[in-house]
Amino acid sequence: MNNSRRNFLSTGAAAALAPYAFSTHTEQTIRVGVIGCGGRGTGAIRNSLAASPMVRIVALGDVFEERAQSTAAKLVNESRSTVTPETTFSGFDAFKKVLSTDVDMVILATPPHFRPQHFAAAVRAGKHVFMEKPVAVDAPGVRVVIEAAAQAKDKNLSVVSGTQRRHQQPYLEAMSQLRDGRIGDVRSASCWWNQGFLWRVDRTATMTDTEWQMRNWLYFTWLSGDHIVEQHIHNIDICNWALGGPPKSATGMGGREVRTGPEWGNIFDHFSIDFEYENDVRVTSWCRQIDGCTGKVAEEIVGTKGVLRTDGGRAIITGESPWRTKGGRNPYEQEHVDLIDSITQTGPYLNEGRRIAESTMTAIMGRDSAYSGKRLQWEEALNADVRLGPTDYAFGPLPVRPASVPGS
Repeated sequence: MNNSRRNFLSTGAAAALAPYAFSTHTEQTIRVGVIGCGGRGTGAIRNSLAASPMVRIVALGDVFEERAQSTAAKLVNESRSTVTPETTFSGFDAFKKVLSTDVDMVILATPPHFRPQHFAAAVRAGKHVFMEKPVAVDAPGVRVVIEAAAQAKDKNLSVVSGTQRRHQQPYLEAMSQLRDGRIGDVRSASCWWNQGFLWRVDRTATMTDTEWQMRNWLYFTWLSGDHIVEQHIHNIDICNWALGGPPKSATGMGGREVRTGPEWGNIFDHFSIDFEYENDVRVTSWCRQIDGCTGKVAEEIVGTKGVLRTDGGRAIITGESPWRTKGGRNPYEQEHVDLIDSITQTGPYLNEGRRIAESTMTAIMGRDSAYSGKRLQWEEALNADVRLGPTDYAFGPLPVRPASVPGS
């Protein structure tokens, strides 16, 4: 078919589309369901609406009823929302109810523990997907995502993840310069996400173990994967991008230096990982969440002819052939623009499922090396059987797994 899918839809021939392809309910409309109505979910709603006039928000789901209801209330005056009480769901099965509605695409923005289950269900339901990073907290979850991403490709379903740097102009131009040889052969790299503390919700007398942990999901490894996975994945993903794939091994260290009380769950507050890639290229990653320390969020790629430095809003090359760039559209919107272009076939087909699964696994491998104090190989880390978190979900007792102690 020579016409773009958007043009094809305008002819009224949408019924002839292949199974699992983009379907339309009114001309040039993409019906979106949102699973996870916290800060990132509501942010993704704004980004998706800003990305295209085709977007309609039609269904919401969150494990907490007040979050789903609050988001629905915020959309009351949004002309491109058709959310109703009948399409606003809560509970651990809210994702199933959103997927059962007549949506074309879903935004997955719950805590990362639930991402593999939700992504696999969305693909089975024939929905296009925007899913926040990371996409798992353990190796079994990563394998689920890899399998579901392959199924999405077979069904011609578009998949974009929330690693917005992959859609950001300075990074795209920088990687083009790197591929063209401006810095020569890559010999090493470093990446950082060092900052202070993040938010925390105090426990109340009425909160069960499960509710308290889920409202503080950042601080429990089973929910977030720890901050190296949940946050530092952005920088690790850039190194994988620059080096053409995940590393061969990881040797890490880290610990709980400041956030030592039970209110901080069981995650570490700092990590340092030595990743080994092909051709003896080494990448050092640092991440820290400790108040009062020097902050840095950036990447640095060292080549035989120069050094590429990126820090979110700009990219600079120093050395034999200096170069710099900055600017571009808001990357949180651009990733949704690119997803919609993929869905409508006005741009290249995108399925970032396996790539983000591998970057997630890279961070998990670094975390598990630091937790255990042992050097880990890619294949053994990817094929590990340890699954984090409960298998049945309910608001009730849920003991906190002790923080890991390297060496034991």
